[in-house]
Amino acid sequence: MTGEAQEASATAEIAALNDAFRRCPSGGLVMLTQGVLALDGVAQERLIGEVRGFDRFTPDNDPYGEHNFGAIDLSGECFFWKIDTYDRTLTCASPDPADPSLTTRVLTIMRAEEW
Repeated sequence: MTGEAQEASATAEIAALNDAFRRCPSGGLVMLTQGVLALDGVAQERLIGEVRGFDRFTPDNDPYGEHNFGAIDLSGECFFWKIDTYDRTLTCASPDPADPSLTTRVLTIMRAEEW
């Protein structure tokens, strides 16, 4: 496999792992910012449902093809979600985000103005 093909394969694997984690976040952490926590429970549930179901990836919002960021409009307000990949100790970036044994995913959901 060429270097380019290996890179494309790793990117596809990272995207698949990010999608799986976003849809059913186990084995990592989900962080809700103060702005999201200030929403009532119904709005929080709607927002989390939108994050789980997000599939509108474009070159503008996903330039590296890793499915690690999205923007959602909820009742006229913009929210962002972002997946970061850390090493297992959460002290630095994962050495290989395509390898779940080396990676802890952290999904952060925030109001756009909290970015």
